[in-house]
Amino acid sequence: MPGRRTSVASRDKSSGPYTSTLGGGPRRRRAWLLAALSALLAFAVAGCGGSSSGGASAAPGSKLTIADVAPFTGTDAALGPTYLVSCDAATNAINTAGGVLGHKLGCKAVDTRGDPADAVPAVRQMYASTSNLALVIGCTSDEAASVVPILGSSKTVSFCMTGQAEFDHVKFPYFYRLVPPDLSESYAMIAIAQHHNYKRIALAFGNDIGSQTFVAPAIAAIKTAGMTLVANQTLDLNATTFRTEAARIVAAKPDVILTEALGPPEAAFLSELKQLSGGKVIPVIGTSATISPDWFKSVSAAVGASSLASHFVADNLVVETSGPAFQAFSTAIFAEKGKVGSTGDFSTYLTAPGAVHLYDGINLAALAMIASHSTSAAAFKPYIEKIGDGVPGATVVYSFAQGAAALKQGKQIRYEGPGGPTSFDAYHDSTGLFQIDSYSPGGQVNVVGNLSTSELRALGL
Repeated sequence: MPGRRTSVASRDKSSGPYTSTLGGGPRRRRAWLLAALSALLAFAVAGCGGSSSGGASAAPGSKLTIADVAPFTGTDAALGPTYLVSCDAATNAINTAGGVLGHKLGCKAVDTRGDPADAVPAVRQMYASTSNLALVIGCTSDEAASVVPILGSSKTVSFCMTGQAEFDHVKFPYFYRLVPPDLSESYAMIAIAQHHNYKRIALAFGNDIGSQTFVAPAIAAIKTAGMTLVANQTLDLNATTFRTEAARIVAAKPDVILTEALGPPEAAFLSELKQLSGGKVIPVIGTSATISPDWFKSVSAAVGASSLASHFVADNLVVETSGPAFQAFSTAIFAEKGKVGSTGDFSTYLTAPGAVHLYDGINLAALAMIASHSTSAAAFKPYIEKIGDGVPGATVVYSFAQGAAALKQGKQIRYEGPGGPTSFDAYHDSTGLFQIDSYSPGGQVNVVGNLSTSELRALGL
């Protein structure tokens, strides 16, 4: 989730009305085969009907589509709807400001079921059925390894919510990431534990691909920090009870539990943990994916809002909470309130990684199209970094509307959104500093601390 990475919300389907009829399948036993076949499948995709974004610009006045390639069903079912909130917020603001080169933008759900085996045919169908595909967002750690090569072969720019290590040092020309790799987020969680002087650490991560990528770097960082790993439990996201895993953690007497198991499993696990602890809540440190209105709603109902507020913190990327970029983002996000199901405190979207960084990605791509005078990804892609990182003398803009107006005046621009300024590396990664977040009993997110780069480097980053 960054993640991240993969996620920003729980799997409560009430978080959105979007559905899919794709079939399911075992999550992992076919993943290795898909990795080997992805390059071959990419050629097949390129030959399908519909249109890819890498060729000629869209016909004048036609609608451009942004595809949200993410789970809408399966174990991570709320990730896709959560990303759509951000997509709808960004595209509606862009359309209100006049659109892109005479085009209006719209969003489309593409359900991967969080399974690489289902993601590949879903993406193939996306290309076959979508005209004027301008951009892909989402592509979580559940399916990124299988679909990013296909998106790249079809010359489709993607802003992905994956923290997987294979994207840290392998360049995919059309791939962009504004969330941190799971490695650095694992270190951030251990740094938070150091802030609280915790020594005995337990891990409880879901068995999905995205959550499991945190485990190995967390174990390494625990050792580097001189802490003790007292328990390491994998939570089956298809299970409804976790009494055995909870009992083992309680018996290990940890100072803190590091966790990510999105949706109802996290609530069930922490509820049983509290019961087996005689009503005591063991402190919890979550990933940035646990900063979500759905996650808070589910877990607070299970363990009590006051208890959660007193015993829970999470790492998160530093995001802006005031100023012109935040104001534009807040206005766009709150324009979507009431259009999705019950999601708890809607203001949580203002700090949720998926909402913040996909909004920025969409704005960057839209402004790049205007700067390049083209909706062809091959033409506008180079401008994403130029506009994000800026050039000497560039005018700083804080919204699509500001940026579009400045470009119309012939100015060079640097876009700074609610995720802060970008600094893309050779692999199209741009990640910022970490902060420490907590919840109030009402579900509001509070920033309670910050993590320095030196703290993360001391753990091995």
